[in-house]
Amino acid sequence: MNNTYTGLVKQTFHFPQEGFDVKEGYLEFNGLDLKALIDKYGTPMKLSYLPKIGMQINKAKKMFAAAIKKHKYEGKYFYCYCTKSSHFSFVVEETLKHDIHLETSYAYDIEIINKLYQKRKINKDVFIICNGYKQKGYTSRIARLINTGFKNVIPILDNKEELKAYRRSVKEPFKLGIRVAAEEEPTFPFYTSRLGIRAKDILEFYVDEIEGNEDKFQLKMLHIFLNKGIKDDIYYWSELNKIINLYCQLKKICPELDSINIGGGFPIKHSLGFDYDYQFMINEIVSNIKKACKKARVPMPHIYSEFGSYTVGESMAHIYSVIGQKEQNDREIWYMIDSSFITTLPDTWGIGEKFLMLPVNKWENDYQRIVLGGITCDSHDYYDSEEHINEVFLPKLVNTVDAEDPKNKEALYVGFFHTGAYQDQISGYGGIKHCLIPSPKHIIVGHDKNGKLVDWVYAKEQSAQSMLKILGYM
Repeated sequence: MNNTYTGLVKQTFHFPQEGFDVKEGYLEFNGLDLKALIDKYGTPMKLSYLPKIGMQINKAKKMFAAAIKKHKYEGKYFYCYCTKSSHFSFVVEETLKHDIHLETSYAYDIEIINKLYQKRKINKDVFIICNGYKQKGYTSRIARLINTGFKNVIPILDNKEELKAYRRSVKEPFKLGIRVAAEEEPTFPFYTSRLGIRAKDILEFYVDEIEGNEDKFQLKMLHIFLNKGIKDDIYYWSELNKIINLYCQLKKICPELDSINIGGGFPIKHSLGFDYDYQFMINEIVSNIKKACKKARVPMPHIYSEFGSYTVGESMAHIYSVIGQKEQNDREIWYMIDSSFITTLPDTWGIGEKFLMLPVNKWENDYQRIVLGGITCDSHDYYDSEEHINEVFLPKLVNTVDAEDPKNKEALYVGFFHTGAYQDQISGYGGIKHCLIPSPKHIIVGHDKNGKLVDWVYAKEQSAQSMLKILGYM
């Protein structure tokens, strides 16, 4: 019987698989030699593999193109990246290499748009989809973009009063969108999203406030966002069909309306057992929109998507060393890591998110059930279950079969993969962390100007001095 970690993985999943393989006893991530990076930079480490971003974008574009061709769909597809999932310049600029558009969520996003234009990373034809509940600082910045020649800025109205701000400050004809308030899942403590305008109010709002002002502003887009993302269940199809039917009704009295934004994005792989048929879902979305439009005898809309986690999530990994083993009772073995889950992967602590977790080395050692513990003094700083099972298994620290194995002297390195969305934003990049645990060093792997794959340090491990300065001691 094979009790090695390799045996466990191969008995449980198809392995190797896209993005993951083991060569000479060490895990590779998208072909990267993780052991070489660990030897060079040490742990804890955040690792960004930028080429994965383009791979994700182009995969989605190809699948939408295939669906549009298959169904003879008459509208176009536009891929938008929602900046809130990762605002870092190296991420946003990488997405822009692949002919995409942008979605914003707050006033300061518009400052990023201005910087990107100054650096010639975008031009004034790029679509900027402006979402969120907007205060004056946000609406004034949106107005300034439009007034300075950005032709495709589309503020998505979150409430009826928002339009008044643009009527006062925008001097050029501009496009509008409306966010349709979604019904939440039954597990939510409330029935309807706080964001957007009620579907039953939109037709009346259009007639009263927008119709007849086509020389000043035009309704171009209906937008829906579902917190759970695009999933093949009754809830998703019900909400999608609601916005499609609303589009068909509005289109008959609003000829300028020509787009549907399907909002919340695709799931990403958080387990080797991940199984999601992207092409099937895209085919069904395109087919549903076409059928409804044909039935209502209205033109098919352009389709916009806003993919954040899908775009950037699978491009990052967090690598830790196991720095000690503790046995607190007869049933539980703790592996202590050289960082903290609360400070580096806050979704694991805050919302119980599971990430794809694999060891980098010791794959030929026997495995055992363990609990991973962070080094803060907080009892909640742990990781004890994976997405596919309510347990965590990792190799034993020592190869008991071969005591002379030189690899026994190595620490066990553990990787959490596909961690590229939201974790830095939530944990507060560069700020104060729980128990003053420092942010780990951040390594980027990408292509240089000659197309060669290179790695470099984006940020060193956070220093005591930087924290003391924030706290007012320096």
